[in-house]
Amino acid sequence: MTVVATSFFQDSHFIAALYIVAFTLFIIGLRGLAGPRTAPMGNRLAAVGMFIAFIATLLIEHVIKSGSDVALMAGGIIVGTAIGIPAARGVRMTAMPQMVALFNGVGGGAVALIAWVEYRRRFPEGGELWSAKSEIPSLFAAIVGSISFWGSNIAFGKLQEILPGRPIQLPGQRYVNGVLGLIAISSAVVLASGVHSEALFVVGILLTAAVLGNMVVLPIGGADMPVVISLLNAFTGVSAAMTGIALNNTALIVAGTLVGASGSFLTNMMAVAMNRSVPAIVAGGFGGGGAAPAEGAEDRGPVRSTTADDVAIQLTYASRVVVVPGYGMAVAQAQHTVRELMDELQKRGVDVEFAIHPVAGRMPGHMNVLLAEADVPYEKLKEMDEINPEFPQTDVSLVIGANDVTNPDARENESSPIYGMPILDVDKSSQVIVLKRSMNTGFAGIENPLFYNENTALLFGDAKASVQEIVSEVKELG
Repeated sequence: MTVVATSFFQDSHFIAALYIVAFTLFIIGLRGLAGPRTAPMGNRLAAVGMFIAFIATLLIEHVIKSGSDVALMAGGIIVGTAIGIPAARGVRMTAMPQMVALFNGVGGGAVALIAWVEYRRRFPEGGELWSAKSEIPSLFAAIVGSISFWGSNIAFGKLQEILPGRPIQLPGQRYVNGVLGLIAISSAVVLASGVHSEALFVVGILLTAAVLGNMVVLPIGGADMPVVISLLNAFTGVSAAMTGIALNNTALIVAGTLVGASGSFLTNMMAVAMNRSVPAIVAGGFGGGGAAPAEGAEDRGPVRSTTADDVAIQLTYASRVVVVPGYGMAVAQAQHTVRELMDELQKRGVDVEFAIHPVAGRMPGHMNVLLAEADVPYEKLKEMDEINPEFPQTDVSLVIGANDVTNPDARENESSPIYGMPILDVDKSSQVIVLKRSMNTGFAGIENPLFYNENTALLFGDAKASVQEIVSEVKELG
């Protein structure tokens, strides 16, 4: 009986069935990530799918017979869980973009290391060459995985402000990048032709791709980081899928393809939202550092400052208010206080909605995640194309630290670096209140003329403290 049961569980058809269940859960889980309400369940389903895929891998005959392989996999899960859960639970929402970049890079690095291990395993002394079916995808995965790992580390460094957020570009860097890419591809071609050289694999592919990953992301400024994060995520997914082809692992192929495809779509959406092409972004972006306006910049005159009690009066007696969240809200962790303000205004009959720009914050969907954490109803979140026609009928737009995505120069000033980027048309509201710490610029590093408009007033200070003052004043108005 035991032999029959063991034979059944190790049957290739049973293992294939487990993989089908696993990647079906991956797909359903990814579908669940489409909205804040279904995202938690989507994450859980995908996690169950990964657990099933892990069990299916353990049941493969040559794996289960190797006690060292099982012990290594179990150790990896224990160590990864011990590090991953505390890191994910402890990270602040403001640091979520850099954590995503870091975790994504770890995936790319793992793929590159697997390719190296497989190369060593497939070419023992006197061993036979790989088949092209497994060798070419593995070499491709090594290049892309290494680029993704090191590029993600640079993205993390810029987001964490360990590295300057501004573009860092060396003279002739594009030519250097081209040479590095050519070396990596040429090395892969040589190895695929039948030459066995681990030194060439390590130096010509892994190290060269590592330098290329650093060199590609360094010239990209902070304003383009949302696109870079999704692009590197797509790279990691594609490299994982190639590894799955090399290892003949169905679950890895499907999971990598899902990540690669969704990351590619997201990258394109982010680029469209900024009205910039992905090649232009990779070639070198703009912005980063939040510097003050450059000396010699156009003198637009003084800005009009306001107070919390004046803002409270404007909001309380408005019919319609649109809140425009940005990275300033994330830094101040003001989302829960903003939710309280929304509740107080709605008690007084004010229609409150939120305008969400696709690239607000430092990663795709950053504002959606923050507001979902504060239990802001999903139907209150309006995308840019939906909310823009409504700004002329809006009494007050409350802008909380959103610099670049509200800059009218993107619509009107052809000499502006962000000209042509779709923005939230808050300047068309009757009144605009901007919450800012100072007059420093945003991620793009350019001045925003919105702040000098006659219908704009600025409330300076920490966003959370400012909103708390406004809430207190609204309550006192009764």
